[in-house]
Amino acid sequence: VQLVESGGGLVQAGGSLRLSCVVSESTFSFNVMGWYRQAPGKQRELVASITSGGGSTNYADSVKGRFTISRDNARNTMYLQMNSLKPEDTAVYYCNARRTIVYAQFNYWGQGTQVTVSS
Repeated sequence: VQLVESGGGLVQAGGSLRLSCVVSESTFSFNVMGWYRQAPGKQRELVASITSGGGSTNYADSVKGRFTISRDNARNTMYLQMNSLKPEDTAVYYCNARRTIVYAQFNYWGQGTQVTVSS
């Protein structure tokens, strides 16, 4: 399974970016997909997640009301719309896809895309 992120870049505070994650297999086959981020010197943290049908989403408190996660199973793609960006959103953003088969859980990661928000 390959996950490829794109859409990162440099943006001023208050600006917007949309990240995309294209998956080499049908995204419908993954129970949950999500976006994580890791800032320098910090642990990787969950930003947002979405279930396979898109019916349930979850957001970190720090991004609620500003970020929106979505997925297009027909295009095997997941998105993260980021609005009202803040300097503290600066991090490498990673796409994650998780598949559960019976009692085994398989996690797949992208290579990451850098998001830098200037003040």
